[in-house]
Amino acid sequence: MAKTSGNDDTGQMLAERIAALIVDTAHNAPRSLQKRLGPSEVGDPCERRLSYKELDWPRSAADGDPAASIIGTGFHTWMEEAFTRRQTTLPDGRPRYKIEERVTVQQSAIEAAIVAGSTDLYDRLTRTVWDWKLVGHTTLDKYRRGGPGPQYRTQAHLYGLGQENAGETPERVAICFVGRYHELRVHVWTERYDRQVALDALARLARIRAHLTGPEAQASNYDHTWWSQIPTSELAKCRFCEWFKPGSTDLTVGCPGVQQPAATPRHGFESLIA
Repeated sequence: MAKTSGNDDTGQMLAERIAALIVDTAHNAPRSLQKRLGPSEVGDPCERRLSYKELDWPRSAADGDPAASIIGTGFHTWMEEAFTRRQTTLPDGRPRYKIEERVTVQQSAIEAAIVAGSTDLYDRLTRTVWDWKLVGHTTLDKYRRGGPGPQYRTQAHLYGLGQENAGETPERVAICFVGRYHELRVHVWTERYDRQVALDALARLARIRAHLTGPEAQASNYDHTWWSQIPTSELAKCRFCEWFKPGSTDLTVGCPGVQQPAATPRHGFESLIA
């Protein structure tokens, strides 16, 4: 991972030490160590990944490159500072912006069942829940053309419910995608806040949790056959999954990812013009 120019052995050694420090710090950050599902994960279309997470199943994938996550964290801090400097007071005396404030989406007497997280920004004047996403330009174009996808959309409405639980009256949710390379590119997706989107996601999570603690799960001792009955999704982002293990034939060790259907072989004249 660490690279230097030239052939200086001392420079290479120092680069490796700094790289190791960066990786260790990133992987031991509170967000990385969090075991409880947060609003950003509840809408994950892959039930198998959610199940692995809920059971705190041993990870099978190697620790990923933390660079993008570190840059994203820095951008969130920058936006927090930007809105803090622009903070104003509403006529009723309350601050206009709630910045990086923690909200509870679902309360529970069981600590592990609580769903809570920090909203990037809530604008009381426009009653809008904002979430910042720092992405590559190709990804930004994908979201611009096709919308944010079910996971991000669900996250936005879950934070809307969190603000509602905190006594606010959200009317809109918005995701701001910012391109992170070379020139500034911004795309904002927004729609009216819909409590039902959040409630449906929490109901799905409750169903998944019930399956994980049910008698069939207990009797199976969570073996491969039991795991194979938990669906994945064509929308799953397998390469970012902590349990992704290409070629795995044992789901207790790791998941091989979404299996794409084999292409239909071509014959005759069709194959000549392919």
